Amino acid sequence: MIRRAFPPKYALPRSPIGLPDIVILAGLFVLLYGIAHVGSGFFVAFKPPVMQPKISLNPANLPYYAARSTLRMFIGLIASVLFTFGYGYACAKSRKAELVLIPLLDILQSVPVLGFLSVTVFWFMSLFPGSLLGLEMASLFAIFTGQVWNMTFSFYHSLITLPKELDEAATVFQFSKWRRFISVEVPASMIGLVWNAMMSFGGGWFFVAVTEAITVNNQSYTLPGLGSYVAKAVLEKNLHALSMAILTMIILIIVIDQLFWRPVVAWAEKFRMDKSSASTQASSWVLDLLRSSKLPRILGKSWRRVQRRLPRFRLKLPRRANLNLPWRKRKARFNTDLLFGVGIGMIVMAALALGVHIVSTEVPLREVATVMGLGLLTFFRVICLLTFASLVWTPVGVAIGFNPKLARIAQPVVLILASFPANFLFPAATILFLKIGLSLNFGSVMLMILGAQWYVLFNTIAGAMAVPNDLREMATNMRLKGWPLWRKLILPAIFPAWVTGAITASGGAWNASIVSEIVSWGNKSLKADGIGAYIASATTVGDSPRIVLGVSFMCIFVVATNRLFWRRLYALAETRYRLG
Repeated sequence: MIRRAFPPKYALPRSPIGLPDIVILAGLFVLLYGIAHVGSGFFVAFKPPVMQPKISLNPANLPYYAARSTLRMFIGLIASVLFTFGYGYACAKSRKAELVLIPLLDILQSVPVLGFLSVTVFWFMSLFPGSLLGLEMASLFAIFTGQVWNMTFSFYHSLITLPKELDEAATVFQFSKWRRFISVEVPASMIGLVWNAMMSFGGGWFFVAVTEAITVNNQSYTLPGLGSYVAKAVLEKNLHALSMAILTMIILIIVIDQLFWRPVVAWAEKFRMDKSSASTQASSWVLDLLRSSKLPRILGKSWRRVQRRLPRFRLKLPRRANLNLPWRKRKARFNTDLLFGVGIGMIVMAALALGVHIVSTEVPLREVATVMGLGLLTFFRVICLLTFASLVWTPVGVAIGFNPKLARIAQPVVLILASFPANFLFPAATILFLKIGLSLNFGSVMLMILGAQWYVLFNTIAGAMAVPNDLREMATNMRLKGWPLWRKLILPAIFPAWVTGAITASGGAWNASIVSEIVSWGNKSLKADGIGAYIASATTVGDSPRIVLGVSFMCIFVVATNRLFWRRLYALAETRYRLG
């Protein structure tokens, strides 16, 4: 006889939450409290030069300064992700938008951070008079411009190289644009986007010192943060304070990696387009904690209920040209495109005429030719950087991307190296250059490499990780090794990712030239011949015509390189080297 087991009459009810939920709730409380406490410093009174934040080199202030800088970095990252989805989608889905937005993206990524700061500082300060929020907004905008461009390029490139089977599946199931976006296009781009976001975040630290210690029109402005702390330590030749800031930066990068980037990378593994799973998956104790908690599932159910009640909307964008349209409709569309192009062209010509007028009235023609020569010198340094980064870091990136065990070990190391702001080491490099008598004309190449080489490595890792395992297993079965393996599988598979990394490394190198062609230690400075040093000097004294001249020539160099070289490689990657 089988007896049914009944629960005890007075059994305690089962708790709806467990220990993981308690830990997560406590962590959220600490996070929200920290954001509120640190963010309150954004709204203090600010009336330069009398009333503005003072930076103390007391190491006890470093945790607070680190928190202020970290909050700025994450605000910039959130804004960059939102911009990436909107801008990248518009470029990929609309021919009219692509004709304007992609060249505009080339121009925007070529404008150095100092170029944005020299224009936006006083504008943001005028929006919030008497409050530090205006200067904070200028700093946030500059950090945003340092993070967003390579993420946007990566997402746009993922959309235009979407595997054919995914595109056909979305068409067969008649997905709406929104469903296609969230179920097909974003997941297919996720691995590249995550690694580029890590690279953007790491690259953003490079400009922390520039955006927190600003000198425009011979007026200095400081914001509490690690960057301004390092700037003051360099000015006062305080090696102890500089070493403490470097140690704090390393600890901060490790903490952010453990609490944020490692969980995101482990989560992004589920978007691999493999038909066979990898032998070793990336792991994260934070992600394991979230998965064992009931709280995310409860919030997910609540969000789905809210989403069902929200009004539905359709995203409408101009479609790309369809050759099957009737002749009259094609002619009308051609006329519209022609008028659109003429309008944009007139705006560009008006802007160019205004820039030429400003420069021609203040700068002699001989100096214009000199600036072009300075641009060629910086261009040569950029070529040296790309050559070095491609030869050294492409094999390393492939090894990390193909080996999950190695990736688990190498990811934190690579992230620390990429995230650590290279300009924190520039003072030490300056001391070394002064002692050995090395000209900065050569030394600046090494400084630029420290700041921009990681774009190639991170994109190569993302490209290698996205290669389906069945292709790698097929190559193993065919006994492909050495150069035949690279020629037939590896190089074609990672080529689109390498192109994205190289073009963003190129843009990052031009930006890095601003701070690597002029370095200082106390009252001693070294200066290289280059357009970056020219722009930095003009920004410091507030010489607007020369700022416009220098930034314009830098934009011309970057856009011309993108149009004549990188865009052709993009087209090759889209037509010949796309998976599927």
